[in-house]
Amino acid sequence: MSFFSNRSVQVAPYLFLAPFASVFLVFMVYPLFQSVILAMEQTFGPEHTQFVGFANLRYVFGDPFFYTALRNTFIFAAASVLLQMPLSLALAMLLNQPWLKGRWLLRLIFFSPALVGAVFVGVMFSIIFERRTGLLNVVLHRLFGFSLDFPWLQEYAMPAMIIASLWMWTGFNMLYFLAALQNVDKELMEAAHMDGAGPWDRFLNVTLPAIRPIGGFVVLLSLIGAFQVFELPFLLFDGPGVDNRGLTIVMYLYQSGFQLGDLGYASTIGWILAIILIALSWLQRRLSRNESYS
Repeated sequence: MSFFSNRSVQVAPYLFLAPFASVFLVFMVYPLFQSVILAMEQTFGPEHTQFVGFANLRYVFGDPFFYTALRNTFIFAAASVLLQMPLSLALAMLLNQPWLKGRWLLRLIFFSPALVGAVFVGVMFSIIFERRTGLLNVVLHRLFGFSLDFPWLQEYAMPAMIIASLWMWTGFNMLYFLAALQNVDKELMEAAHMDGAGPWDRFLNVTLPAIRPIGGFVVLLSLIGAFQVFELPFLLFDGPGVDNRGLTIVMYLYQSGFQLGDLGYASTIGWILAIILIALSWLQRRLSRNESYS
């Protein structure tokens, strides 16, 4: 009897893990394995494939459209960090002040754009940036005399993408910084204040080191999201835009796989994107580790 009870104790953990393991193998491991094989094939629709080895990889590094998509994505990702992070932190510090009236309502207002989704934001800003009838051109015309025909979506695709992204995600990242600011050691802040440290010195020497881990996480999250952007430019420009000014890596992957029908080439682009994200994640972790040891 004890043999069967011991046997049940040994088998029970595997039974509990079996549902997760099955789902993980079917929906994660198998698709990843198949995508590696698919990246070595050229497809002509769902029923016609040809094994080409590393020809897709060689072709992608000579593809000018891929480099255009890569450049646009890097510019968008850099703006997501260099513009969005300071704005999010500034908003968090402002809305963390106890003297500010209605700060709970303001937090909700600034966070709410992240709740509506990229599709809604893309459609809304495509209307805002429209020529002549767009809200932005109308406001700029009445306030500063700008032309109503200012071509935001035609000539200034990247600034339009960045502005729409800032409106959507600045308040979302603000919440992370708010949570970090509320965990800053108040006794340490008071001690620095009593020692004569001004607001800027307290921010640099107390607040910033305390929120640095959250800051690194937000930077990594923003980079991953920026490199995966698709819906926003696709809806803003109804495609890649004039002269591919709004073309991103994921949009080029979509065009290659679902519009041109070459799923093998799209899989190659997807693996390059995955390698870029893995490298960025590794670099961020390495920098965070070096900062913690310094």
